[in-house]
Amino acid sequence: MISLATARERWTSFLGSFVAVVLGVAVLTMSALLLLSDGPQVPRRLAGAPVLVQSPAGEPTGGVFTQNPPWAPERAERLRRELGRLPGVEAAVADRSFYAQAAGTDQRVGERQGHPWSTAVLAAYGLDAGRAPATAGEIVLDESFGHGPGERVTVLTARGPQRFTVSGTTDGPGYYVTDRRAAELVGGIRAIGLVLGPDADPERVADAARRVVGGDGTVLTGDARDALAPKQDEMTRWIGGQVLTAMALLSAFVTVFNVSSTFAFAVAQRRREFGLLRTIGATPRQVKRLVYGEALLVGVVGAAAGAVAGVTLAPAMTGLLIDSGFQPTGFEVSIRWWVPAAAWALGVATALAGAGAASRRASRVKPLEAMREAAVDTRPMTRRRWGAGLVTTGLGALCSVGTAFAGADAMVLLALGAAMSLTAGLTLLLPALTGPVIGTLTRPLARRSGATGVLVRENMITAVRRTSATIAPVLATVAFAVLITSAVQTTQSADTTRQAAAVRAEAAVVPHGTPGLSDTAVAEVEGTALLSTTVYGGEGAVALSAAGVAPGFEQVYGTRAPRGNTVVVTRSVAAAHGWGKGRTVPLTFEDGRSGRLRVTAVVDDTMPYQVLLPREAVRAHDPSALADVAYRTGAGTAPLPARLGAREVSVAAHAASADAEDDRLVRLFTLILVAVTAGYTMIAVASLVLTATAGRVRDLRVLRLSGATQRQVLLTLVTETCCVVALGAALGLAVAAPALFGIAHGLRRELGLPVELSVAWPWVAGVVAGCLLLATTATALPARAVLNRMGRT
Repeated sequence: MISLATARERWTSFLGSFVAVVLGVAVLTMSALLLLSDGPQVPRRLAGAPVLVQSPAGEPTGGVFTQNPPWAPERAERLRRELGRLPGVEAAVADRSFYAQAAGTDQRVGERQGHPWSTAVLAAYGLDAGRAPATAGEIVLDESFGHGPGERVTVLTARGPQRFTVSGTTDGPGYYVTDRRAAELVGGIRAIGLVLGPDADPERVADAARRVVGGDGTVLTGDARDALAPKQDEMTRWIGGQVLTAMALLSAFVTVFNVSSTFAFAVAQRRREFGLLRTIGATPRQVKRLVYGEALLVGVVGAAAGAVAGVTLAPAMTGLLIDSGFQPTGFEVSIRWWVPAAAWALGVATALAGAGAASRRASRVKPLEAMREAAVDTRPMTRRRWGAGLVTTGLGALCSVGTAFAGADAMVLLALGAAMSLTAGLTLLLPALTGPVIGTLTRPLARRSGATGVLVRENMITAVRRTSATIAPVLATVAFAVLITSAVQTTQSADTTRQAAAVRAEAAVVPHGTPGLSDTAVAEVEGTALLSTTVYGGEGAVALSAAGVAPGFEQVYGTRAPRGNTVVVTRSVAAAHGWGKGRTVPLTFEDGRSGRLRVTAVVDDTMPYQVLLPREAVRAHDPSALADVAYRTGAGTAPLPARLGAREVSVAAHAASADAEDDRLVRLFTLILVAVTAGYTMIAVASLVLTATAGRVRDLRVLRLSGATQRQVLLTLVTETCCVVALGAALGLAVAAPALFGIAHGLRRELGLPVELSVAWPWVAGVVAGCLLLATTATALPARAVLNRMGRT
């Protein structure tokens, strides 16, 4: 009951903790619901086949999402015939695809939406109007494109733009041409669909199919058919999972940080109150139980509100994630009752954990503290706090040093570890640092005429705990904002520099509104192009990114282009598979055919592909391959026709936009992380300042009785708040600086190129301005209300 009464009486002291718990549980509930929701759906163009057979999976590669290797053509045809003879099977149809895109539409890299008409029987949709294609110049396409039967349409293919007559439309995605026309463009076979008779049992047919397929594939039925969803959807969902996981973890960390800060400050302000309780007979255990009771109340109510908010916001967040590219189209959230329940329990536990240190500090208050009148902090640091602060700061310093010598993956982890350790360490040491630092920095204020400067300086130095508690969230906000944004900006700038330095060309011709360049577009460029494909090799048929290159490649990259039955591999691939120079290695191509090629060179890993092949070999085995870029090495030419879906840019511009989609997702990811971190800690700033101002009613009355005007009192408080925010921002920059310098040094050492540290000053300025606005508002508004009440009485 005492806990309930104190929470009701001192609600301003617990407002920050309450809001932090609400937001933390809301983010956790929402993230968990989205992460646990159903994955990719069965592709509509295959959903009409109750049983699907998929080719065997290759050896997985961490962080890379690729299709399964195709069957060899002979093996695929034999399987199709054997499956077609099973009881209950009306037809066994090989699924084949090629690149097709109507002019003026959008398409993702790697998508192949063109199909032979024979595969239309596998779809969950059919003809909506017109008829099937009968000649090489006819096509059936999605009615949403707005073309009707009889109309002429331009469709982009790997060979170039081609004109077709629309023979019919469907109410589903895809472009369908005659099987004879498709044979010129399709790649390998990775799936065979079984069309069943009306009385056939899909499970019985699937069992029979497994006996036929054996270890040469996987038989899928029901929801398991979603394994054939586009790999782009799987990658998109994986990226979204990383975003949601990071949001949840960061929310949990910052929630504990905020609850700890606000409860620690509340305990420091209530030392006299706890002293009175001890004087009337309260034991240390009872005082500790009182603080835990307040935390429990905040946790129970706040976590409940957060769980409800998370369930409510999850569907809305689904749409935002789809629009942002973090979830595939068609993704839907599934509500599971135990998720908000678990999040509520975790929220309560987080509140109790955050109040743990504060409760122990409150239990150590002596009865004589009830006699205390002054607000001077005589012993703000304990030996345990000194030790923890020094150890944590030292750990952060070691992580910062390690950042400069670590690899790319470890560099990011060490940088985050450095920032978190230095933030926690400096936060613990703030009561010891605040007095000397503020005394030095605010010395000019004491020399100015008038009492305002002296009051600001002495208030901050005297009330060390209050000043430190306000600085801590500002420090964390600025440190994480600077580290996250500047690390991303520096890394992207270094990658652009690396790509531009590796290329010697006059200009680059890049796709414009298409996922790649067709042969017709490449033929317009005097230079060399990189024809992108995937090959499978090594033990386990690992997917390897490959490019077909022409002889002009040497002029651009300084590496001789492979010819005939030869191949060039990167150093990491050679080390992983034992493919040294002179070795003959087996590779499986996009059409399922295999060949043995001799390694003529091993190049460093800065090459944008793992394997380089002769261009004619790639085109022969992958009729739908598109070029990622064509480098112009000759004189300038006339502008490229718009119908080709290509445009010319500088090499530097291409290097900066080569990973435009990845960079966009990274920027959004960065924005989310900064918003979560800054949002939480700004709440803590506002709450702590509001609590501190509400607890200084007596100080304000003394100032007014001493002759200070209302304007002078407000100016004193706002100036003090501005100084505290400025100091917190400076310490936040100091926390982020070692890790950022380490990242720049590490990238410089790894790439062998000049890499400059790039600080995202607009982000920094925005975060500091936000902290300053919230802090001054939380200072001025309650202070003005108190002063107005004093004037009326």
